[in-house]
Amino acid sequence: MEVGPAAQGRAAAGRIVLLSVLLLVYCRAAPERIRYAIPEELGRGSLVGPLARDLGLSPAELPARKLRIVSGDEKQYFTLGEDNTNLRVNEGIDRERICGAVSPCVLSLEAVVENPFNIFHVSVTIQDINDNAPHFDREFVAIEMIESTPPGARFPLGSGRDPDIGENSLQNYLITPNPLFSLVVRESPDGTKQPELVLEKSLDRENQRNHHLILTAVDGGDPVRSGTAQIKITVTDANDNPPVFTKEIYKVQLLENLPEGSLAFQVKATDADEGTNAEITYSFSDIANSARQLYTLDSRTGEVKVTGPLDYEEGKYYEASVEGKDGGGLSAHAKVQIDILDVNDNAPTVSLLPILNPMPEDSGPSTVVAVINVRDRDSGDNGEVRCDIDGNLPFRLEPSSENTYKLIIASALDREKVSTYNITITARDQGSPALSSRTALVLEVSDVNDNAPVFEEAAYSAYVAENNAAGAPVLRVRARDADAGANGRVSYWLAGGSAGAVPYVSVEARSGAVYAQRSFDYEQCREFAVAVRAQDGGAPARSSTATVRVFVLDRNDNAPRVLWPAAGAGAAGAAGAGAGSAPVPAAAPFEVVPRSAEAGYLVAKVVAVDADAGRNAWLSYELVQAPEPALFRVGLHSGEVRTARAVSERDAAKQRLVAVVKDHGQPALSATATLHVVLAESLQEALPELSERAAGADSPAELQFYLVLALALLSALFLLSVALAVLARVRGAGPPAVLRCLGAQRFSVAGAAFPADFCEGTLPYSYNLCVAPGRAVAEAAWLPPPPPLPSLPAEELLGGEPCGKRSPSSSAGAGEPPADPDAPQVCKPARSLSLSLSQPHAQADALRWAAGSSRPLHERMAHSCAVSLLAAGSVERFLPSSLCWRKCYRYAVAPG
Repeated sequence: MEVGPAAQGRAAAGRIVLLSVLLLVYCRAAPERIRYAIPEELGRGSLVGPLARDLGLSPAELPARKLRIVSGDEKQYFTLGEDNTNLRVNEGIDRERICGAVSPCVLSLEAVVENPFNIFHVSVTIQDINDNAPHFDREFVAIEMIESTPPGARFPLGSGRDPDIGENSLQNYLITPNPLFSLVVRESPDGTKQPELVLEKSLDRENQRNHHLILTAVDGGDPVRSGTAQIKITVTDANDNPPVFTKEIYKVQLLENLPEGSLAFQVKATDADEGTNAEITYSFSDIANSARQLYTLDSRTGEVKVTGPLDYEEGKYYEASVEGKDGGGLSAHAKVQIDILDVNDNAPTVSLLPILNPMPEDSGPSTVVAVINVRDRDSGDNGEVRCDIDGNLPFRLEPSSENTYKLIIASALDREKVSTYNITITARDQGSPALSSRTALVLEVSDVNDNAPVFEEAAYSAYVAENNAAGAPVLRVRARDADAGANGRVSYWLAGGSAGAVPYVSVEARSGAVYAQRSFDYEQCREFAVAVRAQDGGAPARSSTATVRVFVLDRNDNAPRVLWPAAGAGAAGAAGAGAGSAPVPAAAPFEVVPRSAEAGYLVAKVVAVDADAGRNAWLSYELVQAPEPALFRVGLHSGEVRTARAVSERDAAKQRLVAVVKDHGQPALSATATLHVVLAESLQEALPELSERAAGADSPAELQFYLVLALALLSALFLLSVALAVLARVRGAGPPAVLRCLGAQRFSVAGAAFPADFCEGTLPYSYNLCVAPGRAVAEAAWLPPPPPLPSLPAEELLGGEPCGKRSPSSSAGAGEPPADPDAPQVCKPARSLSLSLSQPHAQADALRWAAGSSRPLHERMAHSCAVSLLAAGSVERFLPSSLCWRKCYRYAVAPG
């Protein structure tokens, strides 16, 4: 009996609606596992359930949560719809093919969401529909009955099969009505129904030799389905002893790896008859097609052998009925139950679902990067699988469910050390021997800006010669960043430095090249430092700083500078010329060398300095012009001009010496110094030369004026000295300080006319140099301008102190502290000079007074200033031509 397709569809639709309602209620109660139930044979795209809604995901957050499903089955029976919210059927589902007789039939899968990461387990129960009608293995069943068979005898019939389960499975058997036969359905211990034909009345072969019946198997589905088999009964001659099997049920266990051709088991039956009635023939009376392909039964011996490959995963249990029939037609039946035992013949299978690839290197521990699903078709311990990661990697596996693992970051990642991880996952079962399989997963690590640029050197040094061109390269700094892309792209700029150093250089942003912004001058700046910062292009950016120290190298770009004798002194004009009068040239400085001087006599010292440094400032002196080349020599390194031999009478009285001062630079630079020397045993001999130098320039009136002035000054000084000497004797004191020997500060009370001691720079030793105040301004620009020349009395001209010492009165006038009052007195009062201004030969008398002394020449030089004053004719002319102030002497005269 069959039901129309329309009625079947309506019934199936009703069941689907009911199951969906029940499923929603159940899922709300157990959110840990989402469960759905659908009938089998739904079309592709059919709705299974609103997965996103049941997971609590709103449509707005679906894109961020990245809902996906993972199935461990080889076939993907389910998929997410285009809207990514509903679970739908991907391909046809046949419950009988997937699960067979197992009930319930459940398909499992995992739903994976991210942000945050979570795994939900989904179970879909496949419900059976009545899509299979019962059927018999044999459509024609032949039975032979001896006519002597007593009423009540039973003859088993082949049982029908229905792949459906539950109510849809085979429920009952029917047979066409016949007065000689009836049908009895016997239920076996395993629940299967076995139809048996019962003889109700005795047979009469002679009356009817054959009987035809129809056996119908009916299921309980809606609509009801059925299958039929024809039964042919042949009545034979009597055989009163049927065969008897040794067991009613044969239970056999076979290993799934049993080789083909092996003996599986043997059935045996006995018959009490003799002859052909005792010869038993064995055959399968009821066996499934799948089992028929695997086993063969020897009709004579009853041995059952394996003829096909056994596979526990394909079939775990087989059942068959064996019939034993004797030669007389009597038969017996025994049931055979075959259990297949699992052996570990299937390696685990691993499927991967990457979640986070590539991984940011700042991903924290416990971040899920992949989901791993493991399946093993074996059972028991053979199907227990354990997963491990090969090697020492910063990852670990964490079980999520029975067959699912999460691949989690175990420790911090560093892309600069490892940018790619080749992860090998090994799945190993617990069988003996254990089987395993491996799966490789390649995970990339994406870069984050976690490294600052690092300079190749913490401090750079550059050496640049001065006078370089603006824009010339100085050096190149380089910083490396271990990051990638924009995070590793380094740019440079200046970040400060020593005072005023930044305008000197610039740095190119991309290459790190440092260029000079201007020409360097060693004499102004010998070294400077700047800070260069390197910054990457990350967000936020990272940076580091290096110091660049630039040393300016000296070049020989400064010629030596002569400090003494100053150049152009002879060309200086007279400072005291009145308005409207012609300028009066001043006399050039000169040195007096006695004709009794021996070889090595110190005439003068050429003093020069060089603003350069090192070899460029090493000075050497050379005499390049002299009337008597053999008479004078100059120290190569000291600049001292000395006599090379003794002065003779034949030597000219006036000598003009030209010395050149050279440095050691490349090329060498030089300067010249001109020195005038007068050879005279005494100042009296030098006066004609002095008179010749001043005669053409001074008028008689001016000469007389200055002579009178000089005599007046000398007279006043002499009277003051006498008065102070008398006063000192009266008080019992020593000679007054005013009578000390002539010192360095004869004519200057301001002190600005005397240059400082040169004790540093390129000069090898210190010395004292005394020059006239008027000339200091013109020839030594480094000295401050001197004050106006004061009018001094003659006593002050004749009385003085040693060089470097000043009288208290003059020091106070100059605004300086007084000299040490405890300084020793170094000379006696000068001899008095009595001159009458009205005498016509006053100048000659003064000369005779200075030269007629009985003291030695070096003592008489202390009094020659008076004669020089008279010869000059004026104080202004006397000062630049003075000889006694050239050097600082101390004349120690013993008292008395």
